[in-house]
Amino acid sequence: MVTTATKTAATDVVLGRMEQHDHEEVLFCFDRATGLKAIIAIHDTTLGPALGGTRMWPYASEAEALHDVLRLSRGMTYKSALAGLDLGGGKAVIIGDARTQKTEAMFRRFGQFVESLNGRYITAEDVGMSTTEMVNIRKETRNVAGLPEEMGGSGDPSPVTAYGVYCGMKAAAKQAYGSDVLSSRKVSIQGGGNVGRYLAGYLVKDGAKVFITDIHDDKLAAIKAEHPAVTLVKPDEVYDLDVDIYSPCALGATVNDDTLKRLKCSVIAGAANNQLADESVHGKAVMKKGILYAPDFLINAGGIINCAWERNGYNRKAALGQTEAIYDTALRIFKASADLDIPTYLAANQAAEHRISGIREAGLRF
Repeated sequence: MVTTATKTAATDVVLGRMEQHDHEEVLFCFDRATGLKAIIAIHDTTLGPALGGTRMWPYASEAEALHDVLRLSRGMTYKSALAGLDLGGGKAVIIGDARTQKTEAMFRRFGQFVESLNGRYITAEDVGMSTTEMVNIRKETRNVAGLPEEMGGSGDPSPVTAYGVYCGMKAAAKQAYGSDVLSSRKVSIQGGGNVGRYLAGYLVKDGAKVFITDIHDDKLAAIKAEHPAVTLVKPDEVYDLDVDIYSPCALGATVNDDTLKRLKCSVIAGAANNQLADESVHGKAVMKKGILYAPDFLINAGGIINCAWERNGYNRKAALGQTEAIYDTALRIFKASADLDIPTYLAANQAAEHRISGIREAGLRF
C-alpha cells in the first residue's frame, strides 16, 4: 500500500535533488498505450531555452534514470554557456531498450510531452536515438533539433561532436606534452558508437595509434572494416592499456575509484557526459595523479553547437568554425586551472557560472 507518507518521501527526494543544483523543472512522462516512460529535466534557462538530447537506455531503476537526467541537464547548462550559445541546459531520458522497443507512436507521444513545455525545452539526439526518432517527435512539436538535412536540419550531430572532442584533445595534448600533434600518440577510445567511430577516423587520419572497445561486437566490426589500423580490445581491458590519452565515449562515470588505480594515461579527453563518477572526489583525484582532464561538457559541445545552428538557418561551415573554438577555450580553462591550482572541471564550472550569473544579474535572462 502506498501511503501519504511514502508519497511525501518520494516527492521530497526529487525536490531535494532539484534543490541541490538549482534545477528549474522536472517532468515525468508516462503513456500506457505506447509504453513510454520518460523524464525531462530543465536545469537552467537563464541564457535561453534548454536544448539537450534525449537518451534511450534500459535503466535498472527510475532512481537511476532520474540521477542520470539531472546530471546530464546540468552539464548541458555549462556546455552551452562555455560554447557561447544563447541556450540553457536540459535533457531527457526514455527508459527502454533502443534496439527492441522503439515505435513511431512512442516518440510521437514523447513529442507531445515536449510540446507541453511551451518551448522551454528543445530536444535532439543522444545515446540510443537517431534522426528517425527526431522526425517522429517533430510530428508533434517544433521544439526538436537534429533533423535530417532534407528537412532543413543539420542531420546527425555525431560527426561534429567528434570533431569538437578531437579539437579539445589536441588542446589537451598541447597542454600536457607541449605539442598538439597526435601522430605519435596512443589513444584508447571507450565506446564505438557514432561519436567514437568518427573520432577514431580523425585520429587514424592524424596517424595516432588507436585502441577501441565497445560492448557491441557489431559496432567494433564495422569500425575495424572502416579503419583497419585500429586495434580492438575487450571492454574491461581498456583501463589497463599503456596509452597517452584515454577517451571515454560511451556512458558516464568511467573515471572512478577502481579505474583511476588502473589508468596509465596522462590525458583524459572524451565525448561521454559525466565522466567523473563524483566530480568533487574524482576531479581532485585525477589532478593529484597528474592526469590532465579535459572537462567533458567543454570538449563535447560540437553536437549542441551544430544543433543550435538549426534555429536560425543551418550553416555547416559556421557550426564547424564555432566548434573549432573549443581548442582555445580548453587552453584558457587549463591555464585557469593551473593558475588557481584547482581541478580543470572546477575551472570550467566557474567560467560557465560567471557567464550565466552576469546575464542573470543584468536582468537579461530568457
